[in-house]
Amino acid sequence: MLKVEGLRAGYGRLTALGGIDLAVGKGEIVFVVGPNGAGKSTLLKTISGLQAPFGGTITFNGKSIVGRAPEQLCREGLVLVPEGRSIFRTLSVEENLALGGMGRGDRAGVQRDVEGVLDTFPVLRARYKGIAGHLSGGEQQQLAIARAILQQPSLIMIDEPSLGLAPLIIDQVYESLRQLNKESGLTLLIVEQSTARILDLATHIYILRNGQVVLNARVDEIGSDEALEQAYFGYTAA
Repeated sequence: MLKVEGLRAGYGRLTALGGIDLAVGKGEIVFVVGPNGAGKSTLLKTISGLQAPFGGTITFNGKSIVGRAPEQLCREGLVLVPEGRSIFRTLSVEENLALGGMGRGDRAGVQRDVEGVLDTFPVLRARYKGIAGHLSGGEQQQLAIARAILQQPSLIMIDEPSLGLAPLIIDQVYESLRQLNKESGLTLLIVEQSTARILDLATHIYILRNGQVVLNARVDEIGSDEALEQAYFGYTAA
């Protein structure tokens, strides 16, 4: 579905990605994990069209998307939930969700899908008329994901969904993502700084360090949290 080959990107003379290869198959939950400064957010920004690459190729559903505008990619099913959620804090939950379906012409379908995301994220139904800025961090993250779903994506990229959230709330967000993947076949590419919890959710994991992929493996090839941490921190067990 998504294929990245030899991707180089950065800022001015600074190279943040030094030739990244990555693939996401239909229905997979792929994690890209790495410390601060590894190039994770740059990767998602470049794939989503927010940033032009220095070189390399990006294909989505067999077609090159280098140089395509983010709004074009959204219409074609590639949607980014950026770090920090980027919800409209002064609008209500209802209005934020309405914006998610604004580009669609099927009003009945939009309403059906709104009901679907409210079933998936019950807290949003309870806060439906409330101001989005009054939601907790976890609730705002759920709203950002729900709004992205209303754009009818085939692949959602999420930048650090656990950022700033309590462990129990992270579990709730991850369980919602698992449910979406299982019930609708939604493909997910998720960036995280921490390796915690991801083995139970991911089908494939990439570890990024200093703009380079240092681990590319299916979850069943990794085996344990300890092996994942060894790859993350770059050490070998005694």
